[in-house]
Amino acid sequence: MAETATIARPYAEALFRVATESSGNLDAWSELVSEMGQVAANPDMKAVAGDPNVHGDKLSALFLSALKSPVNDEAKRFVSLLVDNHRLSVLPEIAEQFHALKNDREGSADVEITSAFPLEGASLTDLVAALERKFGRKLQPSVAVDPSLIGGVRVKVGDEVLDTSVRARLAAMQVALTA
Repeated sequence: MAETATIARPYAEALFRVATESSGNLDAWSELVSEMGQVAANPDMKAVAGDPNVHGDKLSALFLSALKSPVNDEAKRFVSLLVDNHRLSVLPEIAEQFHALKNDREGSADVEITSAFPLEGASLTDLVAALERKFGRKLQPSVAVDPSLIGGVRVKVGDEVLDTSVRARLAAMQVALTA
């Protein structure tokens, strides 16, 4: 069976093309696609989508009714296409790839910042500014707190990871001392 990313790629690229050509409001599309991915990932929606007694039109209507964002005709047709091809379960991956295409177009990237303590205000702004200089692009941060880091931060941008946490330093010291 093909990987989910391989199946999702043409759908994400087609939807991205529609989003950029039709309305030009890429942020609204991004929010809608993210919400669609979250709804499709819901266990109850997965169960309904996998039920052979729920036919395509009913499934499409149910899925669209679960969305809070306003849905345009292109999005309705897209959902119908996914339902007809039994690909509704691929929507979370489509949303990820759509977001990556949007970031590429805007020259930005997502950054996951994990800190031992809550980061907000000026300290977060300063950290993001320093990371933007290091990576040479605009970064959109998401912050999580993990007390097990003890101190410092762990930063992930794409497949690059910078771990300046105390936990990482202690692990490196342990390896050096036991080698």
